[in-house]
Amino acid sequence: MTSAWRFSLLLLVQLLAGGSAHGQEGQIVKLSASIEYQRIARWDADQLNKILQVDTPAFAGITTAYSPARNAVQLYRVTYSSVVPERGNKPTTASGLLAIPEDSGTSFPMVSYQHGTVYGKQEVPSFPQQSPETQLMIAQFAGQGYVVIGADYFGLGTSSEPEGYMVKASHQQATSDMLTASRAVLDHLKLTTTKLFLAGWSQGGFVTMAMLEKLEQSGVKVDAVATASAPVDAFVALNGFLNFPRKNDASWVNSLFILTAFSFENYYGVPGLARSLIADAYYDVSRKAYMREPFNPADVPTDLHKLIRADYFDPQFFAASAYGRLVAQTQAYRWIVKSPVRNYYGESDEAISVGLGQLAMTYQRAIGSGNQAVEAVSTGSTSHRGTFATAVPKWKTWFDGL
Repeated sequence: MTSAWRFSLLLLVQLLAGGSAHGQEGQIVKLSASIEYQRIARWDADQLNKILQVDTPAFAGITTAYSPARNAVQLYRVTYSSVVPERGNKPTTASGLLAIPEDSGTSFPMVSYQHGTVYGKQEVPSFPQQSPETQLMIAQFAGQGYVVIGADYFGLGTSSEPEGYMVKASHQQATSDMLTASRAVLDHLKLTTTKLFLAGWSQGGFVTMAMLEKLEQSGVKVDAVATASAPVDAFVALNGFLNFPRKNDASWVNSLFILTAFSFENYYGVPGLARSLIADAYYDVSRKAYMREPFNPADVPTDLHKLIRADYFDPQFFAASAYGRLVAQTQAYRWIVKSPVRNYYGESDEAISVGLGQLAMTYQRAIGSGNQAVEAVSTGSTSHRGTFATAVPKWKTWFDGL
């Protein structure tokens, strides 16, 4: 065998080994009866830097300095078995994203990112081309040597369930099971992770805090947690829109009532719950919006006094109603937090008030001499999206230092 032939054969073996390690794009790799994954894309550093320099400023309406991507990223969709706690642990299947830095060694810090409210079933992490927020996390973190994971939540991505919007135990189950599944895939690829960080924006800020609660209860070490615009208490948020509206309240807060009403009806088993909240004239179009059926968004009034039945603008009625009682249980800050947490909030956020942005810290520090684990951090006079765009590089600076 000539030296040239031996070199060519060695090169071929190396190429085949590399291909099998990452899997062929679209090929499904079944790890067990409960976990499978497939490579869905490879994004190079140029594509990641375009996200940081062009796409994110266009999405957020604000220009922010990010650390440039220094490596390409391999993207995988992970499909895994889970259960729905609110339905007696009914078996289900969920999906999520696993983003792995390329050519950066075999051991990485991990960020679990929890996504915000979406209106398309596939505007979620495992369909990253449809999720600008996920693109930013991939570009800023995976492009700088972090493994990034993100659950799609029940009802989104490839899930066949109805959406479980702000359904706490289901969010906890989806995210913790995604963490377990991702670690199994990484082990299969002979990769390891060092530190575990959690991060999330908007709805994902709530989910992040809920996930932290479950992980701490399970004894899983979390090195740090960061959120942006987190509605850690749904009762505070929705009461504000109904009874203490601000001049800058977003026109899209109508969707929060629609998504929670139908989700709570389905997951908590309360027939007629959505109909009890939503005015008759707008029930059908609201149901279509929740079910992701074709509808005209202009047919859903932005004026809550048209969309919501008049009784709910009485705070006592709202609190005593079946819907209000479920909303009151939807919180993710009332336990003794052990992990270091930073809740970033914007002072001009059209969805999250300053008080709500600071609420977890205020609660923790009101306990005796004060639990200092949670800190609320202002991003200045930023909008809802601007708060996220501004917070992300601050998250990374903090995580890098740990």
